[in-house]
Amino acid sequence: MTSQEKFVEIFSDGACSGNPGPGGWGTLLRYNGQEKELSGYAPETTNNRMELEGAIAGLAALKRPCKVSLTTDSEYVKKGITQWIHGWVKKGWKNSQKKDVANRDLWEKLLELTKRHEVEWHWVRGHAGHAENERCDELARAAISEGRSR
Repeated sequence: MTSQEKFVEIFSDGACSGNPGPGGWGTLLRYNGQEKELSGYAPETTNNRMELEGAIAGLAALKRPCKVSLTTDSEYVKKGITQWIHGWVKKGWKNSQKKDVANRDLWEKLLELTKRHEVEWHWVRGHAGHAENERCDELARAAISEGRSR
């Protein structure tokens, strides 16, 4: 890490009430002792899309290239971006069953954002007492409640 590079921790989560159904995502960014919380809502979506949106929002909030530790409780997101995506791109965005990759639009956004930063991906079990993951879940669920009440 160069002296110019900033180290940022990002924690993200997604939630859906029904799958598909109304969904929300929550993201917590931590830099130099400061924290910023972000959240969003979609009226008709899936849990996987909300998990991706949370990670995308965290990375998109960074104004300059950073060294990032990104923690998610979604194996879909972590394995997708660290293992599966390179094969999908090579195969023209087809999965192992030769079908179109689900959520390609979000995977493309996430892939583009990861090129700006040095990202280390971490997985934690959801709803297992990880403080930041629990907070992101609260943000995601609150976004669903707020979105439904509009």
